[in-house]
Amino acid sequence: MYAPSEAARRSGFSLDTLRYYEKIGLLSDVSRTSGGRRVFTDDDLGWLVLFRCLRDTGMPIAQMCRYADLAREGEHTAGERKALLEEHATRVEEQMRLLQHQYDHLREKIRFYEGLADAA
Repeated sequence: MYAPSEAARRSGFSLDTLRYYEKIGLLSDVSRTSGGRRVFTDDDLGWLVLFRCLRDTGMPIAQMCRYADLAREGEHTAGERKALLEEHATRVEEQMRLLQHQYDHLREKIRFYEGLADAA
C-alpha cells in the first residue's frame, strides 16, 4: 500500500492530478484507511503507469476514461480496448514523423548558422 504522496512520486503525477483522476472515475475503487485517507495498491500504480503513457503521448482524457471503463467491464471488451490503443498508436506514429521532420529542419538551420560562424 502506498500513501498518496508515494503514489504521486512513483507515477509522476501531482496529488491534485491523482484526486482529479479519482473524481472523474479514471481511477476507481481507491482504498481508504479507517481515517479516510486514500491508499494506493500496486494495481492502482499499474493503472497510473498506463495513464502516464497515454497522457504523455497525447491521448485525451475522454479516451482514457473510455479505456478504463471498458477494462472494468471485463474481458469481453478486449477487442475494443485493443482497437482504441491501435488508433492512438497510429496518431502517435504520425506525431513522431512530424516531429522527426521538424527536428531535421532545425538541425539543418543549426548547420547553416555553424557554417556562417566558420566562415567569419
